[in-house]
Order: sequence, then structure tokens, then C-alpha cells
Amino acid sequence: MLLPLIIGGTLGAGWIVLDRARGQTYRHLRKLTMEGLRLKKMHGPFLFMLDKFEIGRRLPVLMFRMQHAIQKMYGIQHSGEKTLLYCAEMLTYSWLMLMAGCLLSLVGDAGMGGLAGGFILGIALPLAMYKDLYTKVKRRDQEILIELPELLNRIVLLVGAGETVQRAIIHCVNSQKERDHPLYNELRKAVADWNNGYSFQQSLEQFSRRSGVQEVTIFTTTVLLNFRRGGGDFVLALRDLSHVLWEKRKAVSRAKGEQASSKLVFPMVLIFFTIVVMIGAPAFMMMNM
Repeated sequence: MLLPLIIGGTLGAGWIVLDRARGQTYRHLRKLTMEGLRLKKMHGPFLFMLDKFEIGRRLPVLMFRMQHAIQKMYGIQHSGEKTLLYCAEMLTYSWLMLMAGCLLSLVGDAGMGGLAGGFILGIALPLAMYKDLYTKVKRRDQEILIELPELLNRIVLLVGAGETVQRAIIHCVNSQKERDHPLYNELRKAVADWNNGYSFQQSLEQFSRRSGVQEVTIFTTTVLLNFRRGGGDFVLALRDLSHVLWEKRKAVSRAKGEQASSKLVFPMVLIFFTIVVMIGAPAFMMMNM
């Protein structure tokens, strides 16, 4: 029982010392708003460790991928700092799980199993957070890809009716004012940008960069290449793009349907075996009688 006491005491004392010595240095990072972070007050020591060990230089690929995902979910502004906060949140959960494992080993009947369980959870929880981040990004990208053909169809109809591209986009955004959708959220920012003095080209380029979806990049490139021409050429280019996007939407919908059906396999097998047991057990008991 000495090992859990040593590990728990070292972890607790180390956190207290680092929080008192270095925690205040990173207070400004805690003021950043980021959905899902619940333990900001405990991040100080772990932010210091990330900075001290230069985690960005030692694990450049991992940090770049995480920062790219956070840019998609929470915006480009302060994405580097938000990436550090997310890493600190993962380390905080690991620390809490290790402390809980040491406590269970000391006061419960788990013995060394409590410490082992805390160690396993201390690895599993950060990995689960990392996977959850990429699951959210993938879901966001799919939502944008599914909605983009609908948006493009509305723009084609409005431009064909005589509206300019800018007014068509503004009309589409206003018609979805109360809808919380990643595509329209980014479009609202683009509309706000050109209302605040940015050019239409700059606003669309920023919109494409924030979205981070290849199909949105194709959409913005097509619009920027053709909107100055106007007339039939512009509408024809958008219609051609619309056909391509609808095919991609069908592919995404088909893939989601296959994933949903594959998730039902295990419950169906479980129900099948339950029915077999319910029907077979009485027959087997009667045979034994």
C-alpha cells in the first residue's frame, strides 16, 4: 500500500507547487471561451508542463491535426491557445483519474487494482476526448456537405430571377436566421465581414478557410471565377457544380445509412439469441423432465 501513497502524494504535491508557482502565468488563457472545458481552474500546472516540454515541437503532427480540428470547431482566432487548453483538459482528467485510483487503493478494498484502474482510465479518457473531437469535426463536415447543394440551388434560383450573388447569399442567410447550422453560421460571419468593409472576395476566401471543407472551397472558387460575368454563364457554372455536389451528398447519405445499419447488427443478434433462449429453455426443461 506504500506505492499508491507515494504516487498520490507526489501527484498532489506537484500540482499544488506548480499551481502556486506558475499557475498565475496562464490565467489569461483561462478567460478564453471554449465549449466543453469544465476544469479550467486546474489547467495552470498542465499548461506550464506543455510549455516547458515544448509539446508542439516534440509532437508537431499530432498538435497540427488537433489545432486544425479545433479551428473547424471553435474558429481560427486563438486556435493555438485553445489547442493548449484542450491538451491541458486531457491532462487534467488523467491526473484526476490517477488520484482517484490512488485513493481507491488506500481507502478501499481494491488494493493495487484501484491504482491500475486509475492508470488505465488516465490513458483512456484523453484518447476518448481526442476521438470525440474528430467525431464532432467529421459530423460537422458531413452536415456542411449535405446542406451545401440546397444552398447552391437557392442561389441559382435567386440569381436566375435577377438577384446579384451577394444579395442572393444574404437572402439565404436571412431565411435561415434562427437555424443553428455550421454552414449558415460561417456564412453569417462572411456577410458580417463584407458589411464591415471587407471585399466580397476576401469574405468568401475567409469563409472557405473557416469551413475547411473541400466542396466549400470548390463552391467559393466557382463563385469568384464566374460572378463578375453574370448572366447565363454564371448560372450554368453553378448548375454544373450543383449536380456534382448532389452526387457527393448522395454518397455521404449512403455511407451514413450503411453505418446506421451496421450499428443495428449487434442489437439484432442479441435479440435473436434472447428469443432462442426464451423459446428453447422451456423445451429443454421439458425434455429433462
